[in-house]
Amino acid sequence: MKYLVATLLLLTGTPAAADDTPADLVDPFVGTLADFGQLSPAAVAPFGMVQLGPDTDPANHAGYDHAATRLRGFSHTRGVGVGCSGGGGDLLVSLRRTGATGNALIDKRSETARAGRYGVRYDDGILAEATATRGAGLLRFTVARAGDMTLRIDLRHQYAQRLSSAWHTDRSDDLRVELVAGTVCDKGRYRLFTSSRITLNGRPLHRMMTRDGDIATLAVPMQAGDAIEVRTGLSTVDATGATLVRDRELSTRPFAAVAARTRTAWNDVLGGVTIDGDMRDRALFYSSLFRVFQTPVAIDDPDSRHRENDGRVARSARGQTRYASWSLWDNYRTQLPLLALLQPRRSADIARSLADLYIRGKPQWATLTEPFLTVRTEHAGIALLDLRRKGITGFDAKAALAGMVKDSTTLQRDTPDQQIEAAYDDWATAALATDLGDTDIATNFSRKAHDYRSMWRSTFQTPGPDADIVKARGLYQGTLWQYRWAPVFDLDWLVRTVGPASFGDELHHFFDAGLFNMTNEPDIHVPWLFAIVGQPQRTADLVRKIMTRPIAHPYTNSGKLATPFVGPSFALSPQGFADGMDDDAGAMTAWYVFAALGLYPLVPGEPWYIVTIPAIANARIDLGDGRAVSIRRVGPYDGMIVRADWNGRPLTDWRIDHATLSRGGTLTVTTRAR
Repeated sequence: MKYLVATLLLLTGTPAAADDTPADLVDPFVGTLADFGQLSPAAVAPFGMVQLGPDTDPANHAGYDHAATRLRGFSHTRGVGVGCSGGGGDLLVSLRRTGATGNALIDKRSETARAGRYGVRYDDGILAEATATRGAGLLRFTVARAGDMTLRIDLRHQYAQRLSSAWHTDRSDDLRVELVAGTVCDKGRYRLFTSSRITLNGRPLHRMMTRDGDIATLAVPMQAGDAIEVRTGLSTVDATGATLVRDRELSTRPFAAVAARTRTAWNDVLGGVTIDGDMRDRALFYSSLFRVFQTPVAIDDPDSRHRENDGRVARSARGQTRYASWSLWDNYRTQLPLLALLQPRRSADIARSLADLYIRGKPQWATLTEPFLTVRTEHAGIALLDLRRKGITGFDAKAALAGMVKDSTTLQRDTPDQQIEAAYDDWATAALATDLGDTDIATNFSRKAHDYRSMWRSTFQTPGPDADIVKARGLYQGTLWQYRWAPVFDLDWLVRTVGPASFGDELHHFFDAGLFNMTNEPDIHVPWLFAIVGQPQRTADLVRKIMTRPIAHPYTNSGKLATPFVGPSFALSPQGFADGMDDDAGAMTAWYVFAALGLYPLVPGEPWYIVTIPAIANARIDLGDGRAVSIRRVGPYDGMIVRADWNGRPLTDWRIDHATLSRGGTLTVTTRAR
């Protein structure tokens, strides 16, 4: 509790009140230390392109390390907890006393962050503050002492690969830039346009920048208390679009007014879920939901133009929004299903954007003409099927199906994990074809989806001596034991093949022998499998242990540690996650939110959830149109499950359909003391 109170004092400058809003409870420093989450305290709006925040030395994949004491400057984009070396870092801006060299010294005691806002003092008292809207960022530097200052803008800075940069204009009143960079893991590239306006104490400077290659500087004499502001818009289309974004989303509004609007936007989305509990629990919940609501990003300019992933400029229909920036291999399992539950209207636009990936053609990672930084797009078809079966139908499903059929021919099927993942995609194609009444595609792809079964029997049914070796037999990330449970789309066959009694016994061995890995996605669903073979208590106990207790984390993406890291999987601290556990574009924080609510989407593509003991005693999800879901726990969190009821009717199989939830009602899980 001392940590939380101290954190809230730091963020607000006042003691935390009992009626703090969800946005006020968010701690953007969670997961920003070293390799514990790969997150940043950058200022960001819900589903916003701009992630305007500090770049430190040293840094994680998002350009920041909470332990760092040296500041490079402030950049406008970054991926959310992604792997490789990250992505983004575009348009690095700094203000230093003229003649200063090296990186600036951070006053760590002054550093603050909240939803949509960041601030820090550095050097001899310069105060830097950042806030953001969907597509624009506002940086304000206030100096404590008079003197000559130099504003510096660096186009070379990037977390992946800077491929090109160009100055379109070099006027301080409208500084326009075009940037091309590698996407995450340098599998593709994206083009970004920026337009910045620099003012001193709210007045334009009417100056030309001094350019030296990719660096532009502006020398400005300043008095104590003077403030320089840099207002920047981003566009996927052109510099004119970036200027329109800047002038519409920021205009000349004061910094406090922009930050207040973004705080309101965060309260609008976070407030769709209200929970009780002590302040620390609520803060961790909303800090997790804060990350879930950052991807994908809305890329439409105010005139509705955007660039597609084939490089062409398009315009969204009235009332629609185009989304981009995908990390689907990671978050199709948890984050997108959570958006379908909590943000169904937004998910309709996300579904249209996903469908167009197939309609226009896509590789599995990223194209060479992405509109914005992205990671990978595998399993987009599973996500589309899941959304459609949850009532989100406003996309061209027949065209998407045709794209999924074509996409199947490009899927890799060389290694055991690739064969299972390709089978899941083929299963989704068959299921969508069934829903659309296309029996030929449904029959062919159902047969194709089940081709993995002989491989599973020979490779996974009796795990061999290499079953606990990370990357054995060419696996991408994980072990054979962890991928053994991956065919969730074929659960009935999996249980029959292992045997219902043996299935539970082998699950017990998996956890008792320390073979589970919470730091990566391939097996994060496995604790919930006990419930499908009649052992809901085991699911509840495992999920509670992961949620609340330090556990051993022996695995990394490249191998197994001689001495496991022992610590919490989720915590309200800059460490935040287990060592080496990236949030992966909301994949892990969505797992936490689901677990806190006592629900889990075990099979993306099938519209139902496993029900377990919720960590939160009382939660309410506002579904819109006067509908709401109330989730209640009657009894202790660490108790024995007695029953689960929906509107008073027992859930005998520990499942609840999405359609049932979406109509609204009350889910009650009753426990008793052990």
